[in-house]
Amino acid sequence: MAAARQLRWRPAPAASAFIDTDNAEGPRTRTSAALRFYTSSMIERLRPLPSPASLRLIAFDLDGTLIDSRADLVASVNATLAHLGRHPLPDAVIASYIGDGVQMLVRRALGDPEHEDIIAAAVAFFLSYYRVHKLDHTYVYEGVLEALSGIAAALPQARLAVLTNKPVRPSEEICAALQLTPHCFRIYGGNSFETKKPDPLGLETLMHEANATPEQTLMIGDSDVDVLTARNVGASVIGCRFGLAPHSLGDAPPDCLVDAPFEWLEAMGLPQNA
Repeated sequence: MAAARQLRWRPAPAASAFIDTDNAEGPRTRTSAALRFYTSSMIERLRPLPSPASLRLIAFDLDGTLIDSRADLVASVNATLAHLGRHPLPDAVIASYIGDGVQMLVRRALGDPEHEDIIAAAVAFFLSYYRVHKLDHTYVYEGVLEALSGIAAALPQARLAVLTNKPVRPSEEICAALQLTPHCFRIYGGNSFETKKPDPLGLETLMHEANATPEQTLMIGDSDVDVLTARNVGASVIGCRFGLAPHSLGDAPPDCLVDAPFEWLEAMGLPQNA
């Protein structure tokens, strides 16, 4: 079956313990409990990154990089399965399907059915459900907003953007609700272009709009999809081991690996109090 050859099945990631932080003056944040217990650098450098002064574009993935959306995506998938009269899937299994866009997420959850009309109906229900519930439990990872502000202050010549395979409308609404929008000159989703990541079209478009060459471009994401996107344009890439799909980074190693958003600045050679 042709569709089956396009699937990229991933092993389920290990479950993580999280601490939720309510902030009356800003968006909810979520941090891995493990991150509370170290202060020294956990950065792993595999290849040199561009000098900070040379950067003109920094493109961020959304799910698993800026936000933890796992709970709402899992709930939406299981609501879709229930709507179709199917049994729910474990959270970790659904989480392992995230990263290649809504249609692939739903296709994987359904077991790759042969009839495209089943997938189309399931995707339509998923989107209608997720549209209402996308912010029930979704959080900005702790340190993301501070890191974005630090990067912008230290690198005024660089443009920051979001490039995700999530549909653009819910992406924009989530970014607005969680105070990410002011940091970004563009937010592009999986339906903003004819192709999705890791196809280079989205990142190439951002590079053109930011007047950035591949050597002046940095991608930051939590999965092999983001690494391959950067590789496909010749850009550098930081991998986030705290995200939704860090298990996939072993298949496509980035230039640098970090365990928390605040390490983005150190990895780039920037002061963390910028």
